[in-house]
Amino acid sequence: MTEIETIESFERHLRSGASLRGVVLQGLDLRGYTRELASVVLAGSVFLGCQLEQESVQAALAQGAMVFPPFLGLPYLPYRSGLYSTEELYAGFDPSRPESYADTLDARIYAHWSAQGRAHPVSIVEALAQRLHDHAITDAMEELLAGGGKHRKVVAIMGGHSMLRGQPDYRGVAVLARELTRHGFFMASGGGPGAMEATHVGAWFARRGEAELDAALAILARAPSYKDREWLSRAFEVRAAFPLSAEDRPACASLGIPTFHYGHEPPNAFATHVAKYFANSVREEGLITIAKAGIVYSPGSAGTIQEIFQDACQNHYNTVGVVSPMIFLGREFWTRTRPIYPLLEQLAQGQEYARFLRITDSLEEIVQALEEYDRFHTLSTIPR
Repeated sequence: MTEIETIESFERHLRSGASLRGVVLQGLDLRGYTRELASVVLAGSVFLGCQLEQESVQAALAQGAMVFPPFLGLPYLPYRSGLYSTEELYAGFDPSRPESYADTLDARIYAHWSAQGRAHPVSIVEALAQRLHDHAITDAMEELLAGGGKHRKVVAIMGGHSMLRGQPDYRGVAVLARELTRHGFFMASGGGPGAMEATHVGAWFARRGEAELDAALAILARAPSYKDREWLSRAFEVRAAFPLSAEDRPACASLGIPTFHYGHEPPNAFATHVAKYFANSVREEGLITIAKAGIVYSPGSAGTIQEIFQDACQNHYNTVGVVSPMIFLGREFWTRTRPIYPLLEQLAQGQEYARFLRITDSLEEIVQALEEYDRFHTLSTIPR
């Protein structure tokens, strides 16, 4: 079905003379188009959260169209037409007043989610609105990754939210993400602080040199933890000092996938696209599923370990049609501190994904392994 998500697209469609049969219109204010709607076929069309005059509603229903009315009084749009941006989520934030975060859209949605029962909304209407919101986010994310018909090569980096700015591990993740972005991979993460933030910092600096990256990391290190009062302020200081130009933005793009479930950890400010979900389970599964070019596991705790075994399950049973690399950054950490790798290696014996398992301390080896897999995957899908 054709999807129309902007007034400009709607007007172009009308000018083309085409009917609205089989067209989905999402989140549009169409109250000024009652006459135009009366002159086209509406049978088979779907209106998702559109604002319509009563005359248009009656005409649509009479012709057999589906009309899903908008939800009123919510701080979020259930029928979103696109992903969030950092600018949208943090509109109203003043870096000189860290407490101004409470005025942002991100904070207001989290407060609403908490007041409505958190993961278990007391209202069935609220639960429905949240599910529709998450469906819209998934739809927008799929459109982003399709990239006009050319699918992006998504690599995710997983790791702990408690990884501190200023630590060698943080810098290592940032450098790795920068190199992978330069090699044409599209970086994704859980969108939060720690290793997740470092992933997007790396992508942000894909067109900048070592000295500029180090200067930015020094600024960030003045507020090492997301629990520090100026954690977000320092991020916006870096964004102001090293902005992305319109030319740089496509080459430095990345995708953060956070959740309001962990709303006490604000999303980092460096992801250029933000797919923020209410349902953490949908967010977790989705992040692992889209990372078909591979996942790098930097040091982390329970959440990262959960992701490892979710990924292993997908690879073990090939549930998404692609068996992709699982690369562990930190030999000592993943064999002794958190001895996951030996177990995973044993689990993978005799399975296709065994050859795509790797553990290393070398960032260069990770880049090389992911490039080799990309070449292998490209060759294996070329028709013969």
